[in-house]
Amino acid sequence: MAKILLVDDNLELLELHQEFLEQQDHQVTVAPNGLKATQLLKEAAFDIMVTDILMPDKEGIETIMEVCEQYPQMPVIAVSGGGRTNADDYLNMAERLGAARSLSKPFAPSELQRAIEQCLQS
Repeated sequence: MAKILLVDDNLELLELHQEFLEQQDHQVTVAPNGLKATQLLKEAAFDIMVTDILMPDKEGIETIMEVCEQYPQMPVIAVSGGGRTNADDYLNMAERLGAARSLSKPFAPSELQRAIEQCLQS
């Protein structure tokens, strides 16, 4: 079981992934953007963060940079469906900035679980 901070502005996906991860016995806290995520990180400890890249208020890239600097022991998984550019561009940038893994949307919940397990074993 892991304490996971799940960050995404797509509330339907957020709820879907939260429900799946909780069924896998993880403790999941959700945030709709990077601003809320960084507030939650000051209040509680997490084993891993999964964050979308393109979000309002505070984007994932900025959040990843901040988290990797302030919480270097906590793995980050970046997820993106792209925007004006290909999702791979954002995900490659996220990995260069410190994300341990990345997933291109859409992805199966089992892919997310596998990425989480790989990060926690590292």
